[in-house]
Amino acid sequence: MAYPLLRFATFLLGASTAVIAAPASLVQRQSFSTLAAADIAKFKPFTFFASSAYCSPKLTKTWTCGANCDANPNFQPTASGGDGIDVQFWYVGFDPDLSTIIVAHQGTDPSKIEPLLTDADIFPQNLDSNLFPGLPEDIKVHSGFADAQKETAKDVLSAVRQTIQDHNTTKVTIASHSLGSAIALLDAISLPLLIPGIDLEMFSYAMPRVGNQEFADYVDANLKLTRITNKKDLVPILPGRFLGFHHPSSEIHIQSDDGSFVSCPGQDNTDDRCIVGDTKNIFRARLEDHGGPYDGVRIGC
Repeated sequence: MAYPLLRFATFLLGASTAVIAAPASLVQRQSFSTLAAADIAKFKPFTFFASSAYCSPKLTKTWTCGANCDANPNFQPTASGGDGIDVQFWYVGFDPDLSTIIVAHQGTDPSKIEPLLTDADIFPQNLDSNLFPGLPEDIKVHSGFADAQKETAKDVLSAVRQTIQDHNTTKVTIASHSLGSAIALLDAISLPLLIPGIDLEMFSYAMPRVGNQEFADYVDANLKLTRITNKKDLVPILPGRFLGFHHPSSEIHIQSDDGSFVSCPGQDNTDDRCIVGDTKNIFRARLEDHGGPYDGVRIGC
């Protein structure tokens, strides 16, 4: 997935690929932890949901997308959409086994040029106040991601509202990969502003940087996020920090040496156990790591 992004990486990262190191005293105060197998296993249903988003709407509407759908067999779709070219695939539904509404967006398909252009449209902008009412004006995000989210925002909002009504629940879980997780992160900020009282959580895989420092701080303060990055994947370090983009906290990085899952404290942690440190030499990045595996699951329909 998203392999052509390597050709764009030099521009996004800038001429210098050096990692900006955090002060030693700060790193020493931070606490790393390795996740137990039981904790890792809790992610797997959401990994399959993120992978299912790469399947066409005709398959997710009927929940007949093969192994991805079979992994969550009792899921009940509400709506699906997108064409995979101008608009990324998406779906919304309810999983009775997990007692939550699920929202998922397709990531980048390198065979379709429009998503790649979206990835390249990096200029920061404010978010639409109709979709993000009351959001502080100093928050700015990647223009391409904002435009992509806006394409499906009303349909996703309508489907979530319908699913809340149909299943009498306020629990919403968002799970997406790559470009899909960037779109989904904006959903995760917008939906609670438009549907007050929902209990929302997000699982992202290989998410690129979405917004500025103020955006990252807002996410940390208002969203329960698990941000999973895999080995030497290039995409999560794009766009570069020199352009003013920052990741929120809650990173869990799959280690390049032994495949263990390590919880990395703070935003854009530069330790070698985290994605920024693990990919400080982008020319050694392995694009095959972008699609996983994530605890044995490779992303794609």
